[in-house]
Amino acid sequence: MNTFAVVILVALVGEYLLGAVSGMLSSRSFAPKVPAELAGVFDDEKYARARRYSATRARFGLVRGALGLAATLTFWFAGGFAWLDTAVRGLGKGPVVTGLVFIGALLLAKTLIQLPFGAWSTFVIEGRYGFNRTTAGTFGADLLKGTALTILLGGPLLAVILAFFEAVGPLAWIWCWIAVTAFMLAVQFIGPTWIMPLFNTFTPLDDGELHDAILGYARSAGFPLEGIFVVDGSRRSSKPNAFFTGFGKHKRIGLFDTLAEEYSVPEVVAVVAHEIGHYKKRHVWSNMALSIGHIGAMLWILSLFLGREGLYAAFHVTESSVYAGLVFFSLLFRPVELVLSVLMNVFSRRHEFEADRFAAETTGSGAPLVAALKKLVADSFSNPTPHPMDVFLHYSHPPVLQRIGALLRLSAGSASPSA
Repeated sequence: MNTFAVVILVALVGEYLLGAVSGMLSSRSFAPKVPAELAGVFDDEKYARARRYSATRARFGLVRGALGLAATLTFWFAGGFAWLDTAVRGLGKGPVVTGLVFIGALLLAKTLIQLPFGAWSTFVIEGRYGFNRTTAGTFGADLLKGTALTILLGGPLLAVILAFFEAVGPLAWIWCWIAVTAFMLAVQFIGPTWIMPLFNTFTPLDDGELHDAILGYARSAGFPLEGIFVVDGSRRSSKPNAFFTGFGKHKRIGLFDTLAEEYSVPEVVAVVAHEIGHYKKRHVWSNMALSIGHIGAMLWILSLFLGREGLYAAFHVTESSVYAGLVFFSLLFRPVELVLSVLMNVFSRRHEFEADRFAAETTGSGAPLVAALKKLVADSFSNPTPHPMDVFLHYSHPPVLQRIGALLRLSAGSASPSA
């Protein structure tokens, strides 16, 4: 049997099994009783609902993953890739246009397969537990806008990558790396002002106690904050959130309206301080550097495999092409991507602890952030005691009890008398 086919099959099945096992272990590790740290935000009934929600999401993930895997394997073993390659070549277009049609058709099929799962997750599961506020109109509009952005932004980038690999030769991966890096940086600059407002309304935070408290904190932390925006997150979900995005004059702090309205001023300031901590600790730039390095390594390895006939034979495709090689390599690269994502999550969890510490030190106390974290986990029904395997594989943030414990130890250390 084709070696590439064996490796890819093992990778696809193994990735699903890893995710299934870790997800079920995490669901079962959900503490049966309210942890002492969360006693003030969970009553027994609400905590029981949170446990049921975790179990429901775990089962849903199992089914969704299994059916997605089955669709991929069925299409593969039925000769779907070879059939599609023959069909797009029959259009008689050049390699770039042919590649765009080939990859576009696969992305369209993937979107259509995932659509019922997305709708079920939003309207059934999230609705059953009181989180969903998305209307059918908003759901459809988000889908159309996301598809349009993929075509308008992703299409030209993909065309450039295909053209470079077709025309430049062995060093094409370097030119592709430069192009992708430029694209990533451009999106970081235009995203806050041009892309994100397509999905949410950003309203400047009204003058008042919260506005003054956030601006006062930002000045004390040496953070040049141009404005604070309230995001209409409640239009889709009751879950609160906050985020920092952008560079230079395009920096934005976004507060979901659920957070701004339902949390105390010190709690919101603490959450903002955490987000500013990511910027002040240069996490944004270090994450960008890691992503750029990751993409460069992936493109270089891709260049080594594009000419391997066995990779195409694994999918019953008789004639090699850059566009098919991109798709097949993405499947071959899955085990490496899993390892890289685990490493990225290790750095991400470390960054979260650092941002928590920054917030506690610059606001003068970790107590408001602890209070906010407790409310956040209760308001989103997050699992406070996930299984270590699930955390290791998938968590970009540390479990909330670990974050609370670190903040409490920091506060205790600060309160200890000096020698």
